[in-house]
Amino acid sequence: MRILSTDLKSKLGEVVTVSGWVNSRRDHGGLIFIDLRDHKGIIQLVITPDTKEAFALAESLRDEYVITATGKMRERAPELKNPNIETGDIELVVESLELLNRSEPLPVNTHDDGPESSEDLRLKYRFLDLRRPSMQNRLRRRSEYYQVLRKYMIQHDFVEVTTPILANSSPEGARDFLVPSRLHPGKFYALPQAPQQFKQLLMVGGVPRYFQIAPCFRDEDPRADRLYGDFYQLDLEMAFVDDGETVRQEMEPLIKSLVTDFASKKLLSEDIPRISYREAMDTYGTDKPDLRYDMPLIDLTDVFKNTDFKVFKSPCVKALCVKGGASLSRSQIDNFTDLARKNGAGGLAYILYENGEAKSPIAKFLTKEELDGVKNATKAEDGDAVFFGADTREKVNKVLGILRIAFADHFNLKDDNVVALCWIVDFPFYEWNDGEEKLDFGHNPFSMPKGGIKALENAKTDEEKLAITADQYDMVMNGYEICSGAVRNHNPEIMYKVFELLGYDHKYVEERFGGMLSAFKFGAPPHAGCAFGLERIFMVLTNTKNIRDIVAFPKNGSGVDLMMNSPSPVDKYQLEDASIQIIEPEDD
Repeated sequence: MRILSTDLKSKLGEVVTVSGWVNSRRDHGGLIFIDLRDHKGIIQLVITPDTKEAFALAESLRDEYVITATGKMRERAPELKNPNIETGDIELVVESLELLNRSEPLPVNTHDDGPESSEDLRLKYRFLDLRRPSMQNRLRRRSEYYQVLRKYMIQHDFVEVTTPILANSSPEGARDFLVPSRLHPGKFYALPQAPQQFKQLLMVGGVPRYFQIAPCFRDEDPRADRLYGDFYQLDLEMAFVDDGETVRQEMEPLIKSLVTDFASKKLLSEDIPRISYREAMDTYGTDKPDLRYDMPLIDLTDVFKNTDFKVFKSPCVKALCVKGGASLSRSQIDNFTDLARKNGAGGLAYILYENGEAKSPIAKFLTKEELDGVKNATKAEDGDAVFFGADTREKVNKVLGILRIAFADHFNLKDDNVVALCWIVDFPFYEWNDGEEKLDFGHNPFSMPKGGIKALENAKTDEEKLAITADQYDMVMNGYEICSGAVRNHNPEIMYKVFELLGYDHKYVEERFGGMLSAFKFGAPPHAGCAFGLERIFMVLTNTKNIRDIVAFPKNGSGVDLMMNSPSPVDKYQLEDASIQIIEPEDD
């Protein structure tokens, strides 16, 4: 029976068989030493000339050859012990050796030490990259992570139910992946962006509490914290729940336990704050605030209400007080100014506080009262810097919110051993779609508007519609959105009305959501739920900076699987079967 490397300490004096990859080979003339690696660690093999066949084979071995060795376990001499590995006190004296498979020279590094291969090479040869101990550890930890999730959900009476992968197109806010139907030419399935409709139908079907570790599919541009194509979420729903707080309180213990017990990290606060969407945007410039550092956006509009300084004659003036910011060099300030400009600002005004003075190119344009007002409002001290934004409230919040994150990165304010959680609540039900110049859903149409049908009936103008809030909530972890949820709309009358306010008639709603509407007419209970992004949570818990490093087989930053060469063309007969014709792009 094969023995894992970490199980060998209890086998001293016994004959055992081990298998794995040649991690390294050292020929000391009369002795050959091989470090044999499996997924648990390394064991040193000692091959002597006395075992002629084994010694001859050992001389021919190269890195990453797959072998099996049988021999007696013994303790290493005191001066030869290696404290850097778990099995550094023992070694296997080989009696027989078998070559299971050879390996060509490797195109990527399979060790965590030494130069790291480029990401494209690592993804092209992912089956080799997975041999790295760090990748092996992440795969094991992710398996343990899933076990924790399932155990908690089952202990809290949730029933695991899988939902269809081939589904209908749904307005979840991203592009669908479409699957043509061979049996129904011209019609398409869509891979689910989330199991939203199905889990609500489960509530109508009498399932009291549902969950699944659900695969989801969205055609969104990839980035460091978002995988391209497919990802997994802990999806859940609870029947006879008509307020979001019930869901939040049900799930908080799980997330806290993941932080403290699973990841051995410290919570910034045991009490998880609830912050309204508008407060988050006004205070942090984002609905995903990182609360590990305290750098709020400070409103100075009243300080400059009578100013003669043209730049600050704006609807909104705000500032960030950056502790220690006076140490920034001119070139560093220029870099932050460029960042502000890239996000829509005209520039970046600032004041540095040094030796009791306010030093700034704009100081001469401000009155003493205005300078005093800035210092009092921001609580700036010697060594600090204050950076300003002046424009519409939305633009100022956006620019200063981005700068807040950039300053925190520059001054190393993000402690990876601390996890800050918060709930963002009361999202706008509708939002303005700049690209299409019309109102659209803020999150999705399946949420319950606060105030119910009356709030919808009373909204006549775009401004009144934009003032409607939804009983929706996100959980944020260290600046990442890790959960989105809502109290669901289970009333057909309200479902029709939320679409009507955007100009859609009953026919449109029935064509898109006929199954749900039909179900809601047969005694649908109130229900609420949420979904946690499992990759993002795991990324934070394991201090991984790139989300692709926690997935066995991810696509690259362009959405390409370099290992399997997908997406790829398909044969003509497959297109004909699906009634699809490729339109070649026209030459310019």
